[in-house]
Amino acid sequence: MNALPDPICVRVNDAARMIGVGRTKLYELIASGEVQAVKLGKSTRITTASLHELIRQQRDPL
Repeated sequence: MNALPDPICVRVNDAARMIGVGRTKLYELIASGEVQAVKLGKSTRITTASLHELIRQQRDPL
């Protein structure tokens, strides 16, 4: 059985749920540049790499 690859971007609601914040906080993170958003037509998607990086930075502050 072939495993599906991990998504490289997710919907805003899914991204917020993944990191345990609300939509408003996620949009604040996007505005501050801490999370990367991509527009695909009218849809906004959040890169999972930027979510992982945000959490990594919170765990390992400089």
